[in-house]
Amino acid sequence: MIDPKNKRRNALGRGLSALLSDSENPELESGPVAEQANAPLEASVSEIPINSIETNPYQPRTHFDLVALEELSMSIQAQGIIQPITVRKMGGDTYQLISGERRLQASKMAGMQTIPAYVRTADDEQMLEMALIENIQRQDLNPMEIALAYHRLVEELNLRLEDLGDKVGKKRATVNNYMRLLKLPPEIQIGLKEAKLSMGHARALINIESIEDQLAVYKAILENDLSVRKVEEMVRAIAERGNKKPSSKPTAAKDIHVQKLERRLEDKFGSRVVISQSAQGKGELKIGFESIEDLNRILEILEA
Repeated sequence: MIDPKNKRRNALGRGLSALLSDSENPELESGPVAEQANAPLEASVSEIPINSIETNPYQPRTHFDLVALEELSMSIQAQGIIQPITVRKMGGDTYQLISGERRLQASKMAGMQTIPAYVRTADDEQMLEMALIENIQRQDLNPMEIALAYHRLVEELNLRLEDLGDKVGKKRATVNNYMRLLKLPPEIQIGLKEAKLSMGHARALINIESIEDQLAVYKAILENDLSVRKVEEMVRAIAERGNKKPSSKPTAAKDIHVQKLERRLEDKFGSRVVISQSAQGKGELKIGFESIEDLNRILEILEA
């Protein structure tokens, strides 16, 4: 018997290639999106009045670089739109943007009245999937925007991490690492969004159980411009002595080969990995998990 949920998941990606690209589109990356089947095409390239186009409600990007938009606007004034945007037809003479938010905004800045566009057919579910995946693959989103986009795909389209990884061309562990950022305190999430710390810093902070300690280390990062390696050492020190206040002075670093192995295993499992070893060569390997579901996920990887 066919599982209706699996049938629904398999149907979600249909039409992404046609909706996001054209055979002459040099911007489209290879991967799962490019391999999707074609969607119905209402027209080739049409000149659409800019004031008849609604913005995309599923747009994951929350920040646009004004300087970059101005540069793109000047380029459009000089050369026009090289790559048309993609829209879907709504009621009457109204269209809704699928992809090309930056080109649309820059065209408005350039004073353009119309813009070339591919008109495609898509329902709300396809719109959400296309907007999020297209931006994840082709735009320079900050880590928090990526994390929120992944979360929406999982929650609103009922995707498993394995399915999501296939759709965006990422390993499940990579997807999980981004989604774990949503567990950080809001202050740190804002700092990550504003590039006050890196993804590497944030991944280390996730492994601190106490929010108070997370914020203390975050403050140390800002005040002392700490490297990711030093933050990882501080996190290990906190774990070893319980929930005591973190020190800005890192403990003695582990053997570099052991550290590299820990990072490799963390990438594989998407969880905190600690390797401890005595002078005699004996030791233990610890893989952290946050719930029974997370434990089952790790067990699946071990059994694969």
